[in-house]
Amino acid sequence: MNNILIKNGLVVDTEWMRHSDILISGSKIKRVAPFIDYDTLPPDTTVVRADGLCVLPGIIDAHTHYHLVSRGTVTADSFREGSRLAAFGGVTTVVDFADDNKVSLLDSLHQRRKEMVPMAIDYALHQGVYKYRSDIKKELESIKRAGVGTLKIFTTYKDVGYLVDNRDELKSIFKDAKDLGLMVTVHCEDDEIISTISASWKGTYKPIDHASLRPAEAEAKAIEYVGNIAGELGMPVYIVHLSSKKGLEAVRQLRMNGVKVFVETTPHYLFLTKEKLEGADGPLYVMTPPLRSAEDNEALQEALVNGEIQVVATDHCSFTREQKLESDDCRTIYPGIPGTEEMLPLIHTFALTSGKLSLSQIVNLLSTGPAKLFGLYPEKGSLEVGTDADITIFDPDCSWTISKDTIHSASGYSAYEGFNVTGKVIMTYLRGRLIMGDDIYLGLNGDGRFLRAKR
Repeated sequence: MNNILIKNGLVVDTEWMRHSDILISGSKIKRVAPFIDYDTLPPDTTVVRADGLCVLPGIIDAHTHYHLVSRGTVTADSFREGSRLAAFGGVTTVVDFADDNKVSLLDSLHQRRKEMVPMAIDYALHQGVYKYRSDIKKELESIKRAGVGTLKIFTTYKDVGYLVDNRDELKSIFKDAKDLGLMVTVHCEDDEIISTISASWKGTYKPIDHASLRPAEAEAKAIEYVGNIAGELGMPVYIVHLSSKKGLEAVRQLRMNGVKVFVETTPHYLFLTKEKLEGADGPLYVMTPPLRSAEDNEALQEALVNGEIQVVATDHCSFTREQKLESDDCRTIYPGIPGTEEMLPLIHTFALTSGKLSLSQIVNLLSTGPAKLFGLYPEKGSLEVGTDADITIFDPDCSWTISKDTIHSASGYSAYEGFNVTGKVIMTYLRGRLIMGDDIYLGLNGDGRFLRAKR
């Protein structure tokens, strides 16, 4: 059994930061102490010096779409490539999605798991539910037994069959989820508002028009809608990729009314604005919901600092630069951007420049928080003795520039091109095995494990 001793790093969890040693034995954390004497360990123990570096729980990207088949094509980052870029970003676990084939949720889940066998990092799954059926509760019971703890609901995309548009049917799905202890996550954009705008639209369909065709009001109304359903049932609801100040205000109103609302946002809604949609490269920045204004950025940044947002994830959905630029019509541009690898340095840089987020808060937003919400804690998202040795060693002082040449997505571009960031992942360990070190990828295809949610 291999032993690794990580010496004198700044160990960071959600409670405190302290200089400590961590002993890994096999795939587990065996000991955490201010000083571990090397002479007391087996002679083949590998020593990793972490002086001046931060030792974090492995980062979790709780919202990814690797190898997504869409509109007759497939995204740039397959499960192999997604694992690789994740390792360079210190990410040891992702939570991806299984679509609803509208025949059997369990079959949908099994198919997605088969597709994900090449993963080199660990993964869990959210299960999409796009259609109500009379025996839906039995189907939900089956996917819970199979290890899924969360559902994904849409309040838009009726045209492609993702929307459960009957309120009573949607409420029934929510109630069944509550009875079974499943978390409901929701993509919030009101389909009626979007359809009404589209039907009367007299303008162009350039990328910049995407922000007007899917406005913040649609997000806010959908949040109010699903939040009221959750409130009537006395259950929590999780809002994915919150993008706007108006959406945030809707969340605040629900919370004032006693509804428990968990909120996720992404780096692009924190740091990019709709001006990116202008010009020849505008298609590269089309995603749904669309980018908003600087005012929206600032509102979400304030909410992040205030603890109103529980999770930062990326919604990583990467098409190649060539795929994105095939169309200049926002209705047909492939939606989505890469982001898993850039997440930690972007949030760390914001923490430094704002002076309002600690390393412990970063760990909570990017690791411990999602692990707890999605039933993966403490095996993931912690540095507790006896848990998986998923560890990210991070240099908090390394300054570098994000570009297509410094990241590893097969998309061939970064939405954060030219961003100067501080903080870089030096080593990434998955269950005690080094999968990235010294800018060399060491992950093994197929070594990733499916994580059963325990909520």
